[in-house]
Amino acid sequence: MEPDDAGVAAWAALLRTHAAVLRELERDLERAQGMPLTWYDVLLELNSAPERRLRMQELGERAVVSRSRVSRIVDELARAGLVVREQDPADRRGSWAVLTPAGRERLRAAAPGYLDGIARHFADHLTPEERDTIAAALQRVLAAHTR
Repeated sequence: MEPDDAGVAAWAALLRTHAAVLRELERDLERAQGMPLTWYDVLLELNSAPERRLRMQELGERAVVSRSRVSRIVDELARAGLVVREQDPADRRGSWAVLTPAGRERLRAAAPGYLDGIARHFADHLTPEERDTIAAALQRVLAAHTR
């Protein structure tokens, strides 16, 4: 089934909005914390994982960045002392990304600015009802692709 004009318009608005808001969030985070948004995303995923660790493959599936970039980003975070890589003793080919205490502290320091940016660049432009509708609709679309 092909999307109708409203479906194409919704898709185009989603893409443009995503790109515009990401640019602003990236700028804000870089200016305030000296941290790329991709770092924040990876640190956030690790922080919310059990024991603050994920297999690299799983991190690549969860993070908003591409799977091919996640390894490079973890290397950058490791050089900064925010993450460590650990070999998986059960699978020598696999490894874990583990959040360090310094990484957790850096994430905590960046979180208020990140959340403020979401409000200023996105949520404040919507009514509470619109936020609920957008969240529910996008969660439904996401669920259709993550089964």
